[in-house]
Amino acid sequence: MGIKNSKKSPLSQQVSMNRINQKLKENKKLISIYFSAGYPSLNDTVSILQNLEKNGVDMIEIGLPFSDPLADGPTIQASSTEALKNGMTTDVLFNQLKDIRKTVSIPLIIMGYFNPILQYGVEAFCKKCQQIGIDGLIIPDLPVDVYNDQYKTTFEKYGLINVFLITPQTSIERINFIDSISNGFIYMVSSASVTGSNSGFGDKQTTYFKRIADLNLKNPQIVGFGINNSDTFKQATQYTKGAIIGSAFIKHLTNNGVNTIGSFVKNILN
Repeated sequence: MGIKNSKKSPLSQQVSMNRINQKLKENKKLISIYFSAGYPSLNDTVSILQNLEKNGVDMIEIGLPFSDPLADGPTIQASSTEALKNGMTTDVLFNQLKDIRKTVSIPLIIMGYFNPILQYGVEAFCKKCQQIGIDGLIIPDLPVDVYNDQYKTTFEKYGLINVFLITPQTSIERINFIDSISNGFIYMVSSASVTGSNSGFGDKQTTYFKRIADLNLKNPQIVGFGINNSDTFKQATQYTKGAIIGSAFIKHLTNNGVNTIGSFVKNILN
């Protein structure tokens, strides 16, 4: 009995290892971009993803808009509010992404708050993510202990990596616990403030980056909050595996539109 069509394409969803883990093994500093799904326009989501991959981005965080985004600064909050007005919902996003693995091969992570996931049904949400080829989730308001006790087995059942955040105030004990239950990367918040509020890193943050690097955690760290140009990208990645850019990218989309994504990425990486 021969198996037809057994040859896999590079975009095949049947990957032997989660795409995030594959990407983390690459010998380079990674650039990850965050944007709010459904912004600037409701149907921009797929073209933004395709444009970002085409222009050399390593990983993308797709923001699932929420009405009360506690960790987000004014830029991301405004884009999230606009996306909700545009009609973005969990169902709309899943529908937009249903064929995404036909054209996009890099890791895709949904970043959102726990309430919409709980309303959708945690297992149903995870199952849908697996079906469309989502690799991981970032849920800032899902406590680590609650995840570990109640949801870890469900996430793992559907092959999803859950990414936790640490800040300069997170205790070593907590960081070690997060590291022990993680199987991807740790999202390292550069400061205790909200997104988009920094302009460059001082000695305090650089010391923090080095302090965490010296812990030799099993999961690599990727820095978010405050990266907005080539200089801050280099600073953020001196001691870490990569950097996440959100507010600066959304500002660029707001001011310049979807068709200028290439110039934004080029300015960060040059």
